[in-house]
Amino acid sequence: MRLGINLGYWGAGMDGDNLAVAQEADRLGYDVCWAAEAYGSDAPTVLSWVAAQTESIDIGSAIMQIPARQPAMTAMTAATLDSLSGGRFRLGLGVSGPQVSEGWYGVKFDKPLARTREYVEIVRKAMTRERLSYEGQHWTLPLPDGPGKPIKLTIHPEREHIPVYIAAIGPKNLEQTGEIGDGALLIFPSAEHLEDTAIRHLRAGREKAGKTMEGFDVCPTLPLAVGDDVNGLADTFRPYTALYVGGMGSPKQNFYNQLAQRMGYEKEAAEIQEKYLSGDKSGAATAVPHQLIDQTTLLGPVERISDRMQAYAAAGVTTLTLAPAGFTLDERIAALRAGTDALERSGLA
Repeated sequence: MRLGINLGYWGAGMDGDNLAVAQEADRLGYDVCWAAEAYGSDAPTVLSWVAAQTESIDIGSAIMQIPARQPAMTAMTAATLDSLSGGRFRLGLGVSGPQVSEGWYGVKFDKPLARTREYVEIVRKAMTRERLSYEGQHWTLPLPDGPGKPIKLTIHPEREHIPVYIAAIGPKNLEQTGEIGDGALLIFPSAEHLEDTAIRHLRAGREKAGKTMEGFDVCPTLPLAVGDDVNGLADTFRPYTALYVGGMGSPKQNFYNQLAQRMGYEKEAAEIQEKYLSGDKSGAATAVPHQLIDQTTLLGPVERISDRMQAYAAAGVTTLTLAPAGFTLDERIAALRAGTDALERSGLA
């Protein structure tokens, strides 16, 4: 099992620290450094900055939002980043959510699976450098009865195949991701529930495409906090968990809330959401069960984290992406180093 690092969102006041974390991860031999985007910093700019100041660690978008860009633009960006980084780019894609898609980008959040499938097909076709033509439900290239003609990408990516990862939570999205993707980006993954909530759906998609799980990258992100007080460490993540389970979406459309329900927290997920959306964020955080936090983070001393890494590897994880917690750069660097120590202790390195 490999290790990755997730820098999250840029522009939160820790930009210099984030670069130092990425450089230390590079020095420690981490496999990939991911950056996110929502409606603040964009992932490609951050990744180009990181790539220019690291040596061997891959850079990946987790995610570039599908409603933010036309697919041909994404192919251009992916090819450019792969070229500039010397073949180190991984393209992570996702449809985002209804609030961001419609409120920020003005793009209807409808038929997300079909849109994702077409988007990936166009991106891949463009990156082959063949003349681009496509007829789909959501995109037609060139536009009919107009001056457009099939044209091809003018630059050469460093590699013939840039790996495509898809952020997936729901069963149908996971199945399609297994079918059309090279990897899956997962969030709030519990080793104890991973087979039922993710792996079996990914496997079904791979089988539909006539493939096995061999070579497919299962890549969840987990917050990491090192220390002896597991309960105290868990409490620091209560607002984070409450935000996603309670506030990332409407009462009818919150993918993270639905995931918590599939993990057996139906009653608790409903309470967290009710409190969060009514404005009681503190109450929502208090309502988050300790077990839910503990199952979806890496907490405790190195020995305990090592045991948890073994559980994730046994569940089918191939790249474990860490989000090291800490109030200072030194604390985040220490957590990063603890991650490599834990992996070595586990025998999975």
